[in-house]
Amino acid sequence: MMIYGTAWKKEQTTRLVQEAVLCGFRAIDTACQPKHYREDLVGAALENLYKEGIKRNELFIQTKFTPIQGQDINNMPYLKEDNVITQLEKSFKKSKENLKTDFIDSYILHSPIYPISDLVSVYTKMQEFYENNEVGQLGISNCYDLNLLMYLYDIAKIKPKVLQNRFYAQTNYDKQLREFCKQKGITYQSFWSLSANAHILASNELEDLSFKYNKSVAQIFYRFLTQINITPLNGTTSKVHMLEDLQIQEFTLKEDEVNLILKFL
Repeated sequence: MMIYGTAWKKEQTTRLVQEAVLCGFRAIDTACQPKHYREDLVGAALENLYKEGIKRNELFIQTKFTPIQGQDINNMPYLKEDNVITQLEKSFKKSKENLKTDFIDSYILHSPIYPISDLVSVYTKMQEFYENNEVGQLGISNCYDLNLLMYLYDIAKIKPKVLQNRFYAQTNYDKQLREFCKQKGITYQSFWSLSANAHILASNELEDLSFKYNKSVAQIFYRFLTQINITPLNGTTSKVHMLEDLQIQEFTLKEDEVNLILKFL
């Protein structure tokens, strides 16, 4: 129902990932993008957790190939002169080393690549990882162009199973994209779910629901997202919030309450 997001955690990454899993999170999102993620410290957390008795097959590990335009040119898993396929291969190898695993449950292209021929080449290579049983599913992130997603879906042999996007008003909450995902069985993952929607969290409607269910407004909004087929990323650094946010499956919003919040989208 929810994925623990590890962006911008820096040197606190190991501690926070361990805390999140011990609180009950079983899905972890990261990326081979040292500029914003410490994927290596996610791996250190996983090693510690395995010693605590957590099994690898109990966890869902998701990471990403970040194209060069999203990287810090002085700190990235490949060379700037590498061609795009070599960049992908080096990044994928580094992710497996960082995460101490030969199998990535979900492997995502961090953003679309242009020209479109490079996108096709990269996704085709990613399909080989799937066919070699090195990844469990493929996806794309930061894709706000419905036509591009439809094109990728049409040409793909191994269909994308994940779209991970910012969930905010500037893109009209990806209504058309989410409908396409629903039709095609693609999981829509949201990030910036709380931080980009402070106006919704501060609304009288959510305050009233918070009082009715004796839950925080964040819990209400996360539960709403899951009920409209969205899997939210959760990047909290608070153990209290980790525990609270995992309790959203303990209650269900009524249809009219879901519709009440839908009016904001």
